[in-house]
Amino acid sequence: MTEVPPLPISVVVTDDLERSRLTVFFRLLLAIPHLIVVIVWGIAAFAVAVVLWLALLVEGKAPGTLQKFVASYIRYSTQVSAYINLAADPYPAFGGAVGYPIDLEIELATRQSRGRVAARLVLAFPALLLLAVLGGGFSGANFTTFSSSTSGDGGDLWALGWSSGGVAMTAAFLAWFASLARGKMPLGLRDLIAYCIGYTAQAMGYLLLVTDRYPTTDPARVVPFARLPPHAVRLELSDEVRRSRLTVFFRFPLAVPHLIWLTLWSMLVLVLVTPAWLIALVIGRLPSFLHRFFAAWIRYTTHVLAFLYVIGGPFPGFTGAAGRYPVDIAFAPPERQRRAVTAFRLFLAFPALVLAGAYGTAALVVALLGWWAALFTGRMPEGLRNLGAVSLRYSAQATAYLFLVTESYAYAAPALRDRPRNVQLELPFDAPGVGPTAIEAV
Repeated sequence: MTEVPPLPISVVVTDDLERSRLTVFFRLLLAIPHLIVVIVWGIAAFAVAVVLWLALLVEGKAPGTLQKFVASYIRYSTQVSAYINLAADPYPAFGGAVGYPIDLEIELATRQSRGRVAARLVLAFPALLLLAVLGGGFSGANFTTFSSSTSGDGGDLWALGWSSGGVAMTAAFLAWFASLARGKMPLGLRDLIAYCIGYTAQAMGYLLLVTDRYPTTDPARVVPFARLPPHAVRLELSDEVRRSRLTVFFRFPLAVPHLIWLTLWSMLVLVLVTPAWLIALVIGRLPSFLHRFFAAWIRYTTHVLAFLYVIGGPFPGFTGAAGRYPVDIAFAPPERQRRAVTAFRLFLAFPALVLAGAYGTAALVVALLGWWAALFTGRMPEGLRNLGAVSLRYSAQATAYLFLVTESYAYAAPALRDRPRNVQLELPFDAPGVGPTAIEAV
């Protein structure tokens, strides 16, 4: 095994998940002074980045003072983003301060390749495209602001600030309600927002010439502390990143038979879901044959999407059989489910479905970028593959909850690995199937 070098821009999380309901309720209003500073400082940081670009092109070395100015802006905007998106609770210091609950460790790269510097904006485009759907905060808006200013269209700075919302904003929206209700930030949502913030910091550091290292989307590297709790619906990933260029090029035509079959199967599932719901209300669980049928459909959906999105390599089978595809979903046996929870399942599933939609948008961008990368290199970038796999895992968990396959709520954190069983874990909500309290020994 080769040692993986540390990220030059990494997120550090010391947040305790406690939230003040009062400040949560007025969070956006409280953040307005910081937003003004972020916008003004962002304009200055981009101007300095142009000077850095010229200095690196001419001398191959960046002035350390200017790089520190830009790095300080990235740290401050990260802290403001964490505050607004509820990933941290204390009011941040103006200008940023070391030790905030969501902070950055930044290693400056004063010497960088002139060739990569010259083409930095072009090279950064894929990362910025992903940043747009992940939306780790107002750092992500800076490129949008820069583009609008250079095209002569100033636009609304407030709208620009939120234009990079995506996954992070969706998670923050759900976390706002959860934090108001509980006075505590759900761990899974906090880790997801921290992931988006960490990726945003990497992308902006690369674009603004603070670092020469291309940003990684691999959740295991961006948020290595994020782990999965035991769950009735689990992702089993054994895929290799090598891809056949021929099958990658014709990936969509090859997937058409699967898409047709999946559509027909989905129509049958929709017909059966109402009778299944009524039966579950009467007997307190989903019958075994319907559990197997729905589980096979969810598993098959995952196989097809993994193949279509280049997250998986081989051509999948048509039956959704367990263990037959390297991006697979494993299900626990049928379980008893509370009738009161079953009765309101559609309403309870709504937050998970909203977040699954945001994850699905990220998976589409993963598919686009992965297709190009695999076509030229014969490999799917591991970071993209892992982000795509996380998206499929969450979608499978949300769908399984909606269709009564399990009472365990979908877990939001962008994690692939299970958490050790001898640690304390905060589960995502006081939702059905996740235990009587928010803090539970696993």
